[in-house]
Amino acid sequence: MQKEIELAIVPERIQDEAFIIQQGAKSLEVDASRIQGIHIRKRSIDARGKQVLYRIRVIFYIDEKPLPEIFTTSYQTVTNGKPVLIIGAGPAGLFAAVRCIERGLKPIIIERGKSVQDRRRDLAQLNREGIVNPDSNYCFGEGGAGTYSDGKLYTRSNKRGDVQKVLQLFVAHGATPDILVDARPHIGTNKLPHIIEDIRHKIIASGGEVIFNERVTDITEAFGQVTGVMLQSGAHIKAEHVIVATGHSARDIFELFQRRNWLIEAKPFALGVRIEHPQQIVDAAQYHCATRSEHLPPAYYSLVEQVNGRGVFSFCMCPGGVIAPCATDKDELVVNGWSPSKRNNPHANSGTVIQINLNDVPQALENPFALLDFQREIEQKAFQLGGGNLVAPAQRMVDFVEGRVSTSLPENSYKPGTRSVDLNEVLPDFVHQALRGALPIFGKKMKGYYTNEAILVGVESRTSSPVRIPRDKDSLQHPQVKGLFPCGEGAGYAGGIISAAIDGINCVDAIVL
Repeated sequence: MQKEIELAIVPERIQDEAFIIQQGAKSLEVDASRIQGIHIRKRSIDARGKQVLYRIRVIFYIDEKPLPEIFTTSYQTVTNGKPVLIIGAGPAGLFAAVRCIERGLKPIIIERGKSVQDRRRDLAQLNREGIVNPDSNYCFGEGGAGTYSDGKLYTRSNKRGDVQKVLQLFVAHGATPDILVDARPHIGTNKLPHIIEDIRHKIIASGGEVIFNERVTDITEAFGQVTGVMLQSGAHIKAEHVIVATGHSARDIFELFQRRNWLIEAKPFALGVRIEHPQQIVDAAQYHCATRSEHLPPAYYSLVEQVNGRGVFSFCMCPGGVIAPCATDKDELVVNGWSPSKRNNPHANSGTVIQINLNDVPQALENPFALLDFQREIEQKAFQLGGGNLVAPAQRMVDFVEGRVSTSLPENSYKPGTRSVDLNEVLPDFVHQALRGALPIFGKKMKGYYTNEAILVGVESRTSSPVRIPRDKDSLQHPQVKGLFPCGEGAGYAGGIISAAIDGINCVDAIVL
C-alpha cells in the first residue's frame, strides 16, 4: 500500500530518512516498522515563518518495498531515417534531435559554434582579455546559452508539454535525481557541459549527425517548400524539414529571413541591469538569521513591482553566483549570471529588468528590426562607457537611486572588471526611472536589499529575443514556407532551458503528424 502526504521538516533533519519515517508513521497512524521505504516526490523551502522548514511530499510504502527508479535511455538506430536539419545545438535543438530519434527520423544538427569542451578556451579568453569570438561565447556553441549560464530548470511551462520527461532525460544523461524533486531545480554550470556532451554522444551513436563550426548562410526553398540549407563552407545539405533553433542572439538568422522576404516581426523583450549582493545579505533576509544553517542552500529571491505603469522584476536569480560577459560581437557589452552546482560563491546576482514594448521604440510596429537595433545601441553604449575590453559600467545601488556617481565600487564577481559611471547615461530614461522607483520598494519587501553594498552592472539585455519568427499555431510551420519550423527562444516561443527543450520536442512531433 502506498500513501502520499506532505510533511514539514526542520532543515537539520531533511537528510534523516529514519526521522522522516517516524513523522510519516505518526501522521498516517501506522507503526513505523510497517513502512518499508519512502520516495520524496517534491521538496521546497518554506521561509515564511520565523522557523525555516522544508515542505516535502512523500510517498510512504506500507507493507511493500518500493521499486527502484531507473533512468536510462535506449535509442533506435536512425542512420537511414528521413533527415531533419536542426540549426542550433542549444536545448531546443538537442531535445528536437533526441525526439527525432524517438520518432525514427535522422537529426542533423548544424552548430555555428564549437563543442562544449572547446568553448571553454574562448570563454576563458572572453573573461580574461575581453576578446569576443562571435561564434563561440556564452551564447553560441554546443548546449547554447544555458550551458555556461547556470542550468536553471525552473519553469512555468507545464501546459506546453511534458516537463518531467525533459527532467528525466537530463537525469538519464548524468544530472542528479534531485532535479526531479526540488521546487527550483538547478544543474550548475560546472556539471551541465558533461551532460550536454553525453546527449551528443547518444545522438551520434544512434545515427544522428552533429556538425560544429558551421554557420548556416541560407535556407533554400522551392515553390514554398524547404529544400535544405547552405553552409558557410559552401556545402548544401538537402532536407524537407528544417528546425530553426538558433537562440535569442543569432541576429544573422533574422537577416537571412529578411533577405528571403519571409515574415518576421518585432517582439517585446526586457532590459535592465544585473544586481549583485553579498550572498550573506540575501541569506539573512530570506532565512531570518545572522548566519545561514549548513543544512540550507544559499537563498534566492523573486521581486516584482509596478512603477509608473511598468513592471520591474528580478530575473534569472543566481544564488552563490557569478556575473559573466555575454556579448556576441565586438564593441558591445552584455551581462548575465550563472552559478555552480554548489552555489558556493560569496555573491548573489539577479537580472532586474523592465519590459520594452513595441510602442517604446519608434517604427517598431512597421520595422521588425526596430527593437533589435534599440537593443544593439544600448549594448554598444554600455561598451563605450565601460572603456573597452568588456569592462562594465556600474554603480552602487543607493548611489544609483540618489543620482550620484559612486566614488568606489564594491568587490564583485565580474571578471573583466567594472567602471564607476552614471548608469543614467546607459539606460533609456524610462528604464532608469522605473528602476530608481522600484529598488527602494524592493528594500521594504526584503530586509537589507536596498544597500550600497549592492552593485548594479550594465546591461542585462538578452533576456529574450527582440524579434519573433511567426509560425502557424497548429502546424508550427512558418506561414510562408512549408517544412520550416521556427523553434525555441530565438524564434520567440520559449524562455529558458525547459521551455526551449519542450518546444524542440513539439516541433518534431508536428513534423511527424
